Amino acid sequence: MKKMSTNEMRNDRRRNRSKRNNVAHPNRPRLVVYRSNKHISAQVINDHDGKTLASASSLDKIIEKLVAKAKSKIEVSTLIGTTLAERAIKNKVKKVVFDRNGYPYHGRVKAVADAAREAGLEF
Repeated sequence: MKKMSTNEMRNDRRRNRSKRNNVAHPNRPRLVVYRSNKHISAQVINDHDGKTLASASSLDKIIEKLVAKAKSKIEVSTLIGTTLAERAIKNKVKKVVFDRNGYPYHGRVKAVADAAREAGLEF
C-alpha cells in the first residue's frame, strides 16, 4: 500500500472538513462540485439512496456548443451552475446543501454556486 504524501493528507483533511455537515443531511441532497484544470462538473446526490438526481458537466454533449463559445472558465462554470439548477428543479429538487469538495470557495466554485442560486436552488 502506498504511503500518503503530506499534500494528499492535507487535501483529504480539507475535503472531509468541508463534508462534515453535508454528507447524509437528513432533508436535503448534496450539490457536489468537481474541478479539474480544464473542466468542471457538478451533481446533486441523494446520499441516503446513493443516487444522482441531476448532473451537469463541461463535457456534456448538449452543453458542448455553449461551452465552446464561452470566453473564460468562469463563464463555463456559470453555465454549468444554471444548467444543473434547471435539471434539479425539473426533478423536483429545490433545496440542497453545497459541498465544495475541499476546493476554496472562490473563482469557478463560487461561480457555480452563485449561478445555481440565481437559477432557483436554495442553499
